[in-house]
Amino acid sequence: MKVAIITACPAGVATSFMAAKRLEEEAKKQGIEALIECHSNVAPVELLDREQLQSCDKVILAVPAQNNVDLSRLDGLSVVETTIDAVLADPAAAFAANASSYTAPASASVPTTSGSLNIVAVTACPTGVAHTFMAAEALEQGAQKRGWNIKVETRGSVGAKNQLAPEEIAAADLVILATDIEVDRSPFNGKKVYHCSTGSALKKTQQVLDEAMDNATVQAGSSSGVATSNGKKEKAGPYKHLLTGVSFMLPMVVAGGLLIAISFIFGIHAFEHKGTLAAALMDIGGGTAFKLMIPVLAGYIAYSIADRPGLTPGMIGGLLASTLGAGFIGGIIAGFLAGYTAKFFATAIKLPESVESLKPILIIPLLASAVTGLVMIYIVGKPTAALMESMTHFLKNMGSANAILLGVIVGLMMCFDLGGPINKAAYTFGVGLLASHTYAPMAAIMAAGMVPPLGMGVATFIARRKFTKAETEAGKAAFVLGLCFITEGSIPFAARDPLRVIPANMIGGAITGALSMYFGCKLMAPHGGIFVLAIPHAINHVLLYLAAIVIGTLATALIYSVARRSEMGEAETAA
Repeated sequence: MKVAIITACPAGVATSFMAAKRLEEEAKKQGIEALIECHSNVAPVELLDREQLQSCDKVILAVPAQNNVDLSRLDGLSVVETTIDAVLADPAAAFAANASSYTAPASASVPTTSGSLNIVAVTACPTGVAHTFMAAEALEQGAQKRGWNIKVETRGSVGAKNQLAPEEIAAADLVILATDIEVDRSPFNGKKVYHCSTGSALKKTQQVLDEAMDNATVQAGSSSGVATSNGKKEKAGPYKHLLTGVSFMLPMVVAGGLLIAISFIFGIHAFEHKGTLAAALMDIGGGTAFKLMIPVLAGYIAYSIADRPGLTPGMIGGLLASTLGAGFIGGIIAGFLAGYTAKFFATAIKLPESVESLKPILIIPLLASAVTGLVMIYIVGKPTAALMESMTHFLKNMGSANAILLGVIVGLMMCFDLGGPINKAAYTFGVGLLASHTYAPMAAIMAAGMVPPLGMGVATFIARRKFTKAETEAGKAAFVLGLCFITEGSIPFAARDPLRVIPANMIGGAITGALSMYFGCKLMAPHGGIFVLAIPHAINHVLLYLAAIVIGTLATALIYSVARRSEMGEAETAA
């Protein structure tokens, strides 16, 4: 006897995999040959084609009604319909049940034009670390489940990987841009394009694929807009422009901060001696990299708004903000001012075609730079500088109560949406303060951001009986990601159990942020996680800083371990 086994669960994490294993073990006991198709994120899915299914005596189908599995292949075959829970409780019953001729529902077939779609995609997030690659993996797995061909280009912090070739784009039926920052869309002109955030691609993969099929529209010209379902252009909002600036600024800040920290290896005041290696490293990191931080931020905010014509006035405005003491707030203002000014001139100035090429390289940069510079010098610069000075003074001299409150706030923000807009807002705030040599908030922000994945990892260890084997393995991966300050490592747990995971994360993050501020910890580099602590003087009060992280992690782990309901019954334990 030969059977085909198809399993899937709504979360696509563990129960589908365990049900398939239970059925496979039962088939071996009964001497039955089994073909397995398991739709789960635990392992790649191997789709059974119509010919393989027809070769079987019957098909055991454990798939919920609301699922994206292609059931049209089963039309007319002998099928035993069951559920994941029933399989886990009594797998033998599925083999003993009588099969009936299956009629595929009208919505069961995957909406493709030729049986298999060719898709190309691009993923990019502001930091280019976690969401970029996790979204790419989710899209690949989601398309694979449907039997679609897909290639995803990741634009991470180390540059573009798995780059799309022109011929691959030309052959694509659909383009998916899962990006939180502006990317060049000109290679996709004339193609059907759908845009979403990396978070949506990661957490709602099947929904994104469905919407891409229904709502993608043809990309025309080199517009910076994004195609939407109503055929109009969705303009990128201010938040996305800000994240674009932050994404380009971040490597500058990380490199500068680490160079400053390395200079401290030779002594905390060694850089004061001119001509020494410590002084050279300080000049590179603090004297150059940190000075370029605000111009780069402003320049690429303007670039996101007005494309290349905005880059020059944006950087000029950013450098003026830095020179005038307006800090990162002034840089943000300069970036938006330069970008929208350049965009206005690009639209308003009409020239004969013979001299049109002068607009982006001469006329727009000249006019936009003049307007931005004058506004920064005579209007924005001094008030913003005064605001920054007041903020810096307050942060450096605030009492314990205010410090703890700030730590609680940034801790809650870092742990609420796990790499989403609120998390990025807190992170941007901390990074921006580094330019004014205010290091305590950055320490609290990184420590709190490490807590969610670390907490999930510890929870799967101390309450192993409440987690499946697959989740325990995911906990190990989350723990490693937490050590690297990749908050997104907690997302698989939050997506499965948000009402328990997110509050536990936030409580642990708030505790860690408050303790870090209370202990007076200061961090020179805005990334790197636990590994930055190996650099002497990169952070002060190292042991207290570690204690803050450990306490917050244990708080998250214990709260979630108690609140979590056991997902493993006797059948799962036996499996």
